[in-house]
Amino acid sequence: MLSPMPLTEEQLLTVVQIAIAAGNALMPFYDSQQLKVATKQDNTPVTEADLASHHCIVAGLEQHFPDIDILSEESADVAWQTRQQWQQYWLLDPLDGTKEFIKHNGEFTVNIALVVNNIAVAGIVYAPAIGRCFFGMQQLGAWEFEHQNGHNIPSTSTIKQLRQSPIPSFLPRKPLILSSRSHITPGLAGFLADFKDFHLREVGSSLKMCLLASGEADIYPRLGATHEWDTAAAHAILSAAGGCVLLHDSQIPLRYNTKPELENPWFIAYRPGWIEETP
Repeated sequence: MLSPMPLTEEQLLTVVQIAIAAGNALMPFYDSQQLKVATKQDNTPVTEADLASHHCIVAGLEQHFPDIDILSEESADVAWQTRQQWQQYWLLDPLDGTKEFIKHNGEFTVNIALVVNNIAVAGIVYAPAIGRCFFGMQQLGAWEFEHQNGHNIPSTSTIKQLRQSPIPSFLPRKPLILSSRSHITPGLAGFLADFKDFHLREVGSSLKMCLLASGEADIYPRLGATHEWDTAAAHAILSAAGGCVLLHDSQIPLRYNTKPELENPWFIAYRPGWIEETP
């Protein structure tokens, strides 16, 4: 028996609107020549833009979903004793790909995920600089639509008109494997040694899993450090499209909020149909 959907379709589209509003909040900083960059305790960069997006998302979620807890990269100091009691919560990365944002290559995203019982069940990933918005939810499906920055936030009815389901490619091709543009992962070379022939493409932020969901790539091995807010939104979209994210060592699905630390174990993400098609 299927469990009830965690959100209605209209609620999911409302969260899409919140993600687009956050993307709009990012872009003035992206276009600025005087972006202020600081370094956090974990030696990763943070900008004014991260905080502007964070406040925009939190305000929107608190307005529409006041009873659901929120965990964000920019407010991650929630005690494990508190977090482990959560059955559902929003997991946010207000600016995923801060290095890509600083480099001005467009491959940064706004990530909003809903986690229920340790599973990423709904997600929105919006890349405002390149105008691509991906979203999906279990039992409902996954979609993408184009939204150019600077335009008004679309209505939910407009999103319904614009959205398209992923169209997987069934043409024979060499496996297209994705890797991080800004983070060299220690286990990648060993993973690639198992393939006789492949294409390798570097992509920033959560766009990697979204390209799997859309059928534009086949595999994303992340054999290095990530945090749960880096992956949850795109993971939910990929799962809703029929793909999967499995732990590297055990091949069981990646889960969330199962331990005090917020780092993910190594994992491999696959596009829809890859495992079924591969001997």
